[in-house]
Amino acid sequence: MEDIARRVLEMVGPGVEAEVFVGHTALALTRFANSFIHQNVAEATTSVRLRLHEGGRTASGSTTITTDEGLTGLVRRTRAAARLLPPDQGWPGLAPPAPLAGEGNWDEATAQAAPDTRADRVRAFVDAAGGLETAGYCRTMHAAGAFANSAGQSVAGRTAEVAMDAIARIDGADGLARLASGRLSEVDGAVLGARAAAKARASTGAVELPPGRYEVVLEAPAVADLLQNFALYGFNGKSYNERRAFAEPGAEQFDQRITLVDDVLGATGLGLPFDADGTPKRRVAFVSSGVTELVAHDRRTAAEAGAESTGHAIPGGAAFGAMPASMRLEPSPATGAPVELGAVVDPAAAPLLASVERGLLVTDLWYTRVLDPKSLVVTGLTRNGVWLIEDGEITTPVRNFRFTQSYPQALAPGAVLGVGAEVTTVPDGWGAAWRTAPALHLGSWNFTGGASG
Repeated sequence: MEDIARRVLEMVGPGVEAEVFVGHTALALTRFANSFIHQNVAEATTSVRLRLHEGGRTASGSTTITTDEGLTGLVRRTRAAARLLPPDQGWPGLAPPAPLAGEGNWDEATAQAAPDTRADRVRAFVDAAGGLETAGYCRTMHAAGAFANSAGQSVAGRTAEVAMDAIARIDGADGLARLASGRLSEVDGAVLGARAAAKARASTGAVELPPGRYEVVLEAPAVADLLQNFALYGFNGKSYNERRAFAEPGAEQFDQRITLVDDVLGATGLGLPFDADGTPKRRVAFVSSGVTELVAHDRRTAAEAGAESTGHAIPGGAAFGAMPASMRLEPSPATGAPVELGAVVDPAAAPLLASVERGLLVTDLWYTRVLDPKSLVVTGLTRNGVWLIEDGEITTPVRNFRFTQSYPQALAPGAVLGVGAEVTTVPDGWGAAWRTAPALHLGSWNFTGGASG
């Protein structure tokens, strides 16, 4: 890949600012429904992305044809496109030479996982569900990338990931288990299947509660949705420059229990060790003990703000902005007795229930949409298990709610009553981002509709 990147730069020639990313991604997916594997697919793709700045104009192009003819065509098309585009007044220049801060996470067993390895985890999940109908997927992925530009920056890296996302179902009630990791050995289908089945069985006969504000304990899949929306909108440098983001660096916008970081290179981090601009990634704290520190920048938004890139450029970021792809909410010490395998509540969330006099345990949020990006008011639905908590005990399954809630307000000073001590890494649906979260105990969550409307 490094050789391909160098060849493309040579084809572009002198007098042009150019950068090249060459990536190879191998994705393998085993899907199951009705407790049977029905699809096993794999694909491997090598792509080349070129961006150049010539005559004050910037253009991008890509190809999956890596022959000399294919690369020559890429250069020709991209240079022709640049001549037709308006001047780029915000061009920030190319990333200067800089070493990587670390190599990132790589596990050979994960990268080389065979179909029967994924099938074994599916079988374990199905068996542990004890006869309940199951559906979901187990996927493995590995990626490698090389970046080079005409300013002399040249970096390369690789990453691997395994993820399992599945449900168990009985009488229309679903239970969820979802996990991602950089190591195949850390994804146990039996543990996940038992958890999903316990949630499904405990969700039957759910009752409807009136809408209103409830104290909540959010399990990791639900917290991951908060992190996703913070990453996409809350700490987006482009939105911040355009005054569409809630973030105010230097302000105490969160409860002191909240520390939000993005750390591809950490123990739970997944992804390549550099961004789409070629900037090396590092640990970045967006919130430290409740205080907003900064927002995510690529080179373009950083230049506009008079700041430095945080290493969060993504392909096509000129339109959308920078995005932290490995956001993590830091855990904190929590107390409570251990929870046995197959319990309704995730062991990571169990210690938080003890102090709840009356509230709700929420497994998952979905179909969430931003209503107001400035205050980050989001609407969405619960799913895959909601229960009433009374005097620290789970008592009654509850039918799903619609909610309308400002995410920053839910985590504001004094609003966070507890943060779990264990974290779970949750994949997104496309394998492009990961959120690592403990459970959260929040003083109020605004449920605006019930199952009846």
